[in-house]
Amino acid sequence: MSRSQTRLTPRSIIAATSGNVLEWYDFTVYSFLTATIATQFFPLENRVASLLSAFAVLAVGYAARPIGSVIFGHIGDRVGRKAAMMISVLLMGGGSLAIALLPTYGQIGIAAAILLVLVRIIQGIAVAGEYTASGVLLVEQAEPERRALTGAWIACAMISGCLVGSAVPAGISLLLSAEQMADWGWRLAFGFGTLVAIFSAVIRRNITDTVLDEDPADNSSPVWQSLRDHSGLIGQMILLLIPTAVIYFVIYVYAVSYLSAEPGFGSSTALNVTTLNLIVMALFIPVCGLAADRFGLRPAFLAGALATFILAGPCWWLMLQEDITSVFLGQFGLTLTSTVGWALSITALTLMAPDHLRCSVVALGYNLSMALFGGTTPIVATYLVTQTGKDYAPVYYILIAVLISLPIIWRLPKLIATTRLQNALA
Repeated sequence: MSRSQTRLTPRSIIAATSGNVLEWYDFTVYSFLTATIATQFFPLENRVASLLSAFAVLAVGYAARPIGSVIFGHIGDRVGRKAAMMISVLLMGGGSLAIALLPTYGQIGIAAAILLVLVRIIQGIAVAGEYTASGVLLVEQAEPERRALTGAWIACAMISGCLVGSAVPAGISLLLSAEQMADWGWRLAFGFGTLVAIFSAVIRRNITDTVLDEDPADNSSPVWQSLRDHSGLIGQMILLLIPTAVIYFVIYVYAVSYLSAEPGFGSSTALNVTTLNLIVMALFIPVCGLAADRFGLRPAFLAGALATFILAGPCWWLMLQEDITSVFLGQFGLTLTSTVGWALSITALTLMAPDHLRCSVVALGYNLSMALFGGTTPIVATYLVTQTGKDYAPVYYILIAVLISLPIIWRLPKLIATTRLQNALA
């Protein structure tokens, strides 16, 4: 059984969530600087092929997450949540520093691209432990009547990381010329991520860990126990998170690239619209947490799912219009409905998982869902539009995702109650 020894303080919440800021900062910076990275590490004659190579490296990081689930699930359940958090943030920060110092293709040839891939794999493994360990620790130590709000701060930190990840390279690019930015300025953005990691590690030193009681009847790997005894629960977690993964990547990755290519819209305009809505999401996340604490997880999840199902079509129609106001309002509507899932996911997953295997079960459920349905969404959306010839095709994907999750949402009280009974009898 796991339990907390102390009440959470604001400092503890900041310490726990700081690594998630770094995770999404790094993701956003890499996305923002993809064109520059492509020229530095993949200088192919075909510009499109060069960009695709850089994007493939981003995808490799997502593919490595299930491996991180195994490693950090074991650390979190056997050594402690704090240990998993410290190791993950130091690995991520070390990866940011490594990218900032990496020699380019022009200096060492193809070895530069290989090194970049290896660094992104290590960071992808590390990221898998950050969300799980920090989120589980916060929800475990939160007061029962404030669990959803406490868990929501993890999502708030993630979105904050996206905003900082957009602001830092944009600010550096304003201070430097285009040549300086392409030559060495991009390194500064990754170097800043190292500073975030150091700050996170320092303030995490005194964080109170959850006390772990091992199950003397089974000394096998917690990951193996999770797959052996709770594969059905992990599958339900994956299904619960499908809309959260799909909607975010449709409106913030696929739609942004789509809008950037449209006449009258440039990448800067699309980025401005997205940034404003990310601010909206960050502000709305605590509201969702408060609502779930007041009315329950199932009603809050249902409200978000039903609102998404009703508004997906109209909001997507607005996003396909030619004026920026309509585009903003369309993304705004889907942002509000999708925020519910991001805000409440870690709380729901933690309460669904057996306490002695929480890190392993939650890590497997979350990271498998993100790997299978998050990173693949832009490709699926592009394929659907290409095959059907209809710009509305991504809406159908969103609707199917919502329908798949509804049975799991409805069963949330039973799933959580069953887990609590099992923990009480353990």
